[in-house]
Amino acid sequence: MDDDLLSLFHARKGLVCFVGAGGKKTTMYRLADVHPGRIALTATVFTSPFRKRLRVQEVITAPQALEAEVRACARKHRRIAYALPSDKPARLGGVPPAIVQAIHEDLEFDATFVKADGARLRWIKAPNKQEPVVPSSVTTTIPVLSVRAIGKTLNGEIAHRPELVAQVAQMKQGETITAAHVARLLASLFGALKNTADSTVIPVINMVENREQQRLATAAAEQALLLSERIEYVVLAAMAAPDPIVSVIKR
Repeated sequence: MDDDLLSLFHARKGLVCFVGAGGKKTTMYRLADVHPGRIALTATVFTSPFRKRLRVQEVITAPQALEAEVRACARKHRRIAYALPSDKPARLGGVPPAIVQAIHEDLEFDATFVKADGARLRWIKAPNKQEPVVPSSVTTTIPVLSVRAIGKTLNGEIAHRPELVAQVAQMKQGETITAAHVARLLASLFGALKNTADSTVIPVINMVENREQQRLATAAAEQALLLSERIEYVVLAAMAAPDPIVSVIKR
């Protein structure tokens, strides 16, 4: 099961970036938890402290000392999480993507899992001009959104930057979010595909917990596949559940 999960998400090797909303960190931590190799976890944007259950050795230090301290830590530990200190309460600072890439390559981690944008605990989002913040040699991009957004009114309670979601999904703020809107967001170069370069893209529609949510998520996934050739399949999931994969929607 663990091997299948890592293979499904193309998360066994390389720089794996998590973007979007509605379960980025849950997805990242789930994959990190089952990875058997030498891995690193980090973020290129502000992030909450790493979860203790991850069984990682943390390195939180200034940029000029970061690579040396991670290198020293990697001599003793196979699972490392690193970030910069931050003045914001309950937040760690993001690491510049060039440093993330250098650490990954120089220390030869099997995989580095990167939280590459923020969503303030919303279910859906679209990136601004500076997002997502990804290393240039990103291997896999995993855009995440929550099926719970479908059927809800597009506003700031549901969406991070609802005005950008409206632009990308071709709708208006205050409208009801449909499967078609979610499909446009997943398939757009200004949405889930932004800054994905030549990486493998594995979209996730998360929090699928009942048949109606599965029906809506399936409709969104099928439409996204029609809109973009970049996407080979969409994973329907409940990443916090014991068995996280609900379905895989393919061409």
